[in-house]
Amino acid sequence: MGDSNTSVAEPGEATVVSTKTDPKKKPKPKRQPRYHVVLWNDDDHTYDYVILMMHELFGHPIEKGFQIAKTVDSDGRAICLTTTKEHAELKREQIHAYGKDELIARCRGSMSSTIEPEC
Repeated sequence: MGDSNTSVAEPGEATVVSTKTDPKKKPKPKRQPRYHVVLWNDDDHTYDYVILMMHELFGHPIEKGFQIAKTVDSDGRAICLTTTKEHAELKREQIHAYGKDELIARCRGSMSSTIEPEC
């Protein structure tokens, strides 16, 4: 029949196979460079406009939107978000497409926004 040196695993017996992994050889995933979405100040947009835009486009709570509006007013610019380049480009374009501030008659369009690499 069979060779007497051959062994067969009995049902219910577990076969354990171990493999060693060297954590030093495991490649670390590279982090994508981060970019700031920067909102630039002008005199043609109200705090209410900025607060609402930050809430609708970025999901920021009203308090955070107010802080950004205050910062852009006092410093001339404010960072709205820090994210990947592609996401930052999308958010910049959404700011540019947001439209004019209906509360100011002279307002002709959206606010200015740029992206810049995080230092």
